[in-house]
Amino acid sequence: MDGKKTAGRQKIPLKKIEKYVDRCTTFSKRRSGLYKKASELVRENDVDLGIVLTSPTEAEKVYSFIHPTHYAVIDRFMNPTQEFDLGEHLVAENTRKKVNQLNDRLNELDRREKIAKDRMTSLSEMNKTREKSRWESIDQLNADDIMKFEAWLDIGEVMLKDQLREASTSSSQSPPVDADI
Repeated sequence: MDGKKTAGRQKIPLKKIEKYVDRCTTFSKRRSGLYKKASELVRENDVDLGIVLTSPTEAEKVYSFIHPTHYAVIDRFMNPTQEFDLGEHLVAENTRKKVNQLNDRLNELDRREKIAKDRMTSLSEMNKTREKSRWESIDQLNADDIMKFEAWLDIGEVMLKDQLREASTSSSQSPPVDADI
């Protein structure tokens, strides 16, 4: 083995990213990953969760991920042993149900997208191979094969013209007996 061609996945040291553009890009990617993990945690463990972030941009935009509602999360944080009243419990259950349905839908769409991308890649490769094979096979024909191929094309042309003529005469006449009128 010649060794690795790439560095692969490496641990990135946790320190402030100095370049502004890199910091904003990293924030956006990490925020998406954090939301995904938070969503998984909520779904798998049926927990109440709240995350509030401010962006590193000058505008300091605020982002949040709160489940089931901000009232429920704050109340749970302020009074960890207090139980929900019936109304809050119903709201939380309904929200949890909606989130689970949306997560299922998102997972299904992600799965379909992956299948479509794989299918497009496969079709693209097949087209490239077919184009390459078509021209390679024509280039490899000798004079006798070319004459046979030309005769085959001529016969096909005559057959298509006959079918076209037959179709045009039958369409100008009365409809067939079994046709619905």
